[in-house]
Amino acid sequence: MNNPLEFYSKQKEIHQQELSKISKKLLISSLIRLFIFLAICFTIYYFFGNMNVIVPVVIGGIALFLFLVSRHSNLKDKSDKQKEIIKLNELEIDILKTRNFQDLPEGSEFENPVHPYSQDIDLFGRGSFFQYSNRTALYEGTKKLAGIFTENSIEDISQKQEAVKELATKAEWRQEFTALARLVKTETPSKTVIKWFKNYKNFVPNYMKWLPTVFSVISILVIAGYSFDYLKGIHLFLWFLAGLLFTGIYLKKINLLSGSVSKVQDTFHQYHLLLELLEKEDFSSEILKKNQSLIHSEKKKASAIFKEFSKAIDALDQRNNMIFGIFGNGFLLWDLRQSYKLEKWISAYRQNVEKWFEVIEFTDAYNSLGNFVFNHPDYVFPEIINEKKGISASKMAHPLLDPKKRVANDFAIGDEEFFIVTGANMAGKSTFLRTVSLQILMSNIGLPVCAEACKYSPIKLITSMRTSDSLNDDESYFFSELKRLKFIVDEIKTDRYFIILDEILKGTNSSDKAIGSKKFIRKLVNSNSTGIIATHDLSLCEITSELSQVKNHYFDAEIINDELHFDYKFKDGICQNMNASFLLRKMEIVDD
Repeated sequence: MNNPLEFYSKQKEIHQQELSKISKKLLISSLIRLFIFLAICFTIYYFFGNMNVIVPVVIGGIALFLFLVSRHSNLKDKSDKQKEIIKLNELEIDILKTRNFQDLPEGSEFENPVHPYSQDIDLFGRGSFFQYSNRTALYEGTKKLAGIFTENSIEDISQKQEAVKELATKAEWRQEFTALARLVKTETPSKTVIKWFKNYKNFVPNYMKWLPTVFSVISILVIAGYSFDYLKGIHLFLWFLAGLLFTGIYLKKINLLSGSVSKVQDTFHQYHLLLELLEKEDFSSEILKKNQSLIHSEKKKASAIFKEFSKAIDALDQRNNMIFGIFGNGFLLWDLRQSYKLEKWISAYRQNVEKWFEVIEFTDAYNSLGNFVFNHPDYVFPEIINEKKGISASKMAHPLLDPKKRVANDFAIGDEEFFIVTGANMAGKSTFLRTVSLQILMSNIGLPVCAEACKYSPIKLITSMRTSDSLNDDESYFFSELKRLKFIVDEIKTDRYFIILDEILKGTNSSDKAIGSKKFIRKLVNSNSTGIIATHDLSLCEITSELSQVKNHYFDAEIINDELHFDYKFKDGICQNMNASFLLRKMEIVDD
């Protein structure tokens, strides 16, 4: 069994040492550049007027300076990556030691009150399972992960397990991928980029494939002719002006193209590095191999294609240097040359960009699942039972509770059985319902569960545990609950579900509630579904005498020395000890 804390501590130390080496190289690089700059200035000053010395020194110095700038930029990228990897390891160390994950993204934007379960089981929001497990670096990856959590699919669970198991073993690779992804500075959402690519209309004529090259050759001849006095200055000027005027015809459209592609320049630069990482890695699980195959379908590697686009954007951006922009367009038709290259790239690959973006986003999302598996070596992967056998788990507990304090329970429910769970306030009913809910969710997405052993027949999840009224929609609490129950009834007509309900028909009087609840339970039992219903209404427990599929369980509370004590154990039978009156008195809300 791996030791996550030991691994993260070691990785932090390794990458801090690497960062220290790179920082020294950066310092040396800066000093050398400063020395070269001062040497050039000194040469110009000391040998002023001696062009035989100044020209070669200045040209050589500038060439060396530009080389060092490029090398310095590469070192800076490596430094930034090391810093991100150190942050990743520090984050995991902190969470493992303190269980403090409250500063991570909450995912509240993914909450959906009409989803089968996301509103009820603390899936999103502060202190949620999403906040605890999400390690995505890209917002699109975050959305992908939220989609995985809310998909409610029972397909290919074994394949999902194999994928997350494999990613769990690639901890260093995952960290490098996440670090690079964190360095992406996305100005434009990927959907907007994809839409722009698909709708883009070319404006550069096809003859621009050869015209800038011909124009550049002629420019060299014109400059040479002027240098050797074959042509006059006016001829050189008119040729230069012709280049500017010809570029000016398309200037407005070039500016629009340049402005659009500049916003995605960093994205494509980092994405090509991410694709390169994916291309080099060997995967064995079906899901990961299929994902990787989407970037191997072209003759060229997807990373090389993205790099090509990134370089073309860099080249077009040279126009932002005023001197180069003027002379480059006047003598080389630079903007038109680079615009043609960009448009050819867009035409050739616009249909593939979406697919390649999705590969990166999928990997970003699945890396979070692999990270979760790695961080929980004591969790167990459910044994998937294809026959309808229900769920059984030993020592099952809630994954978000402190391992030192949480109470584990054995749990087994057969297919098409229903449990009625009674219990005192704060005895653990709601936590138990969310524990079972999360176990089903985690099983369906391929994650291990917080238990010592688990057998699981895949089934979709649907819940009704948190209902609220709506002033905006002019709905009462009771009507909101009825709508939720109607939603459940409609869903179970077409598919099998594990249904989890907490205190149904809360918005009506006791007698009416008991009659309605019994009728509703009878309807559920006659479906092909399975489930748990928590209630304070002990009269509902009587239904077990007429329906053999329904069984009673409870959580207990005891009053010892005028203090409440909970054992949070899941037991067979009906709860006999209620505590509302005791709590009202204890908190001095009512008198004895």
